[in-house]
Amino acid sequence: MDFSGWEKLSLVDYDDNITTTLFMAGCNFRCPFCHNRDLVLHPEHAPTIPWSEIMEYLKKRQGVLDAVCVSGGEPTLMPDLEEKLRDIKSLGFLVKLDSNGSNPLLLRKLVSMSLVDYVAMDIKNSKKRYAETIGFKTYDLSKIEESVKFLMESGIGYEFRTTMMEEFHDEEAIKEIGEWIAGAKRYFLQLYIESEHVIQTGHTPIPKEKAERFLEILKPYVPNAKLRGYE
Repeated sequence: MDFSGWEKLSLVDYDDNITTTLFMAGCNFRCPFCHNRDLVLHPEHAPTIPWSEIMEYLKKRQGVLDAVCVSGGEPTLMPDLEEKLRDIKSLGFLVKLDSNGSNPLLLRKLVSMSLVDYVAMDIKNSKKRYAETIGFKTYDLSKIEESVKFLMESGIGYEFRTTMMEEFHDEEAIKEIGEWIAGAKRYFLQLYIESEHVIQTGHTPIPKEKAERFLEILKPYVPNAKLRGYE
């Protein structure tokens, strides 16, 4: 399966690493605020980038690039993801995986095989508001909970992150998230940015003052929690 999007140079996707970011088309969630609408809703119409072209680019930039970020959509839906990560790691790059956490079995396998160096997992909302936040009426959270538990116990580098909107996130939800992921290494509350590419427009960003209140609510549970995008 081919990737459908490619940001050849990024300085923000993986800490201080010089990164190239690949986007897979297709997702099992329908988050109304997702900014990759076309990749999620119409993967059959997404462009395809030959893997040979990506590998040629990576080979030429060994020693220049530090890492490859694999994103989406939801990359764990890619049937040959393991094979592609093997190719990337064979060139000596770090690999960051962006995931919604819905495939804990594959996540465990990739980590155990040292094919992933860092995982950024979305925590969409508190457990009781999760379904509505990902675009469903109901949703079985057991796989999400398994992925959270695994990352916190695995020893691998990871972060959790929540993109916040007035329509979905309030103080109660933030407190419940804190209780859920208490002790997490890294957690970011992210600024929502409206664009014409989101699945559903009309969502309202959380203002910085309110985001800072949320951060104070989180601190007893996740001392290293930070804001992202509010600079």
